[in-house]
Amino acid sequence: MSFAELGLAPELLRAIADEGYTQPTPIQAQSIPLVLAGRDLLGAAQTGTGKTAAFTLPILNKLIATPPTGAQRQVRVLVLVPTRELAAQVGESIRTYGRHLPAVKTAIIFGGVGINPQIDQLRRGVDIVVATPGRLLDHLQQRTVNLSGIQMLVLDEADRMLDMGFIRDIRRVIAVLPKQRQNLLFSATFNNDIRGLAESLLNNPASVEVAARNTTAERVEQRVHFVDKSRKTALIAHLVKAGDWQQVLIFTRTKHGANRLAEQLMREGIVSDAIHGNKSQNARTRALADFKSGKVRVLVATDIAARGIDIDQLPHVINHELPNVPEDYVHRIGRTGRAGAEGEAISLVSGDERAFLKDIQRLLRREIPVVVIPGFEVGSAPSAAELATRAAHPERERPPLAPGNDRGNQQRRRSSAPRSNGNNNNGGGNSRPAARANPQANRGSGRPGGQTTQRAR
Repeated sequence: MSFAELGLAPELLRAIADEGYTQPTPIQAQSIPLVLAGRDLLGAAQTGTGKTAAFTLPILNKLIATPPTGAQRQVRVLVLVPTRELAAQVGESIRTYGRHLPAVKTAIIFGGVGINPQIDQLRRGVDIVVATPGRLLDHLQQRTVNLSGIQMLVLDEADRMLDMGFIRDIRRVIAVLPKQRQNLLFSATFNNDIRGLAESLLNNPASVEVAARNTTAERVEQRVHFVDKSRKTALIAHLVKAGDWQQVLIFTRTKHGANRLAEQLMREGIVSDAIHGNKSQNARTRALADFKSGKVRVLVATDIAARGIDIDQLPHVINHELPNVPEDYVHRIGRTGRAGAEGEAISLVSGDERAFLKDIQRLLRREIPVVVIPGFEVGSAPSAAELATRAAHPERERPPLAPGNDRGNQQRRRSSAPRSNGNNNNGGGNSRPAARANPQANRGSGRPGGQTTQRAR
């Protein structure tokens, strides 16, 4: 099937061709006709499947088919996303595929930046608003956005929004929308909470599922290294140097742990940076840009911040600590092995994390191979070089802030999703539209394709 067969406008087909794509991915081939037909949609898709283009392309097509009327342009499409980075990337997808549609105007609304430029843009009139829930509520409270003309609502990464405690914010936004509208809900996983939200939001929806529930990318080679907690950093440095890895994404459980690991790797001569919610939006954007361009070799991220990382052919993902929630493992390793490219996901597991590993393997319904790295076996003595580095930098031996045996408390905090007055660990992932010559070869689904539970502003 080609994009032309999906009924898209010539301007969109031209933009798709500009990007070098020829065939839609499965999620696009199934979703686009349904959205164009006006159906509500419940879509299940992993990152890297072209999900973002699956809704941005038909949205743009519908907007140009029905030009705005009246003197004041009304917002007609609202896309709610959990994080700032994802808002920016969905906006980039809309710009990419709408480049030949100058009449379509889009506003990207998220926190961490000044609100006044957003107010000015909204006053000038836009067709599409892409927003995080917290900042959108700020605009609603200040009456700087009017959502009475919404014709389409998209909830992207709905599972992550629920995880981050946004359900009340989402319902507050939905309460001010017109009752008659088209609704699209996309989620990487379908748990009971997601299904409950879908039942309350969607009207006789079509369902599209392109991957089995909670599966991981087929092309991701997964392996586990059992290692003492105190030697994880040394093992990472060994793997990066021995393999001459040039682009590595590492996950930590906390923001403090991300900073500390990046600093430790810098001392090992590996150019590294960290991305998490305590960093300003500009710092996060800069770190991600440096990582994508190759200026930074290793990027250390918390779970939520990493949702904004969407890189063509990212080869290596390392779990410095395993996540407390098994589904987060699926999200983490979904950063690599995207769009037909091969990748590997490596988990460093200390003794107090073995229960987490069992939970993950139970979710995956498979065992992850264990590989022993000579010299880093559990209980083995540190090398002379490690001891010398420890002596030179004793501060690196401070205990982690989030002990691995805090599993029960972490899960309770996650499930209850309390609010916090701290900074938000934001991130985002999305999808490029299509494969070039191969329906599975989407380039990374990028533009179009420590955990906290506070509101994304």
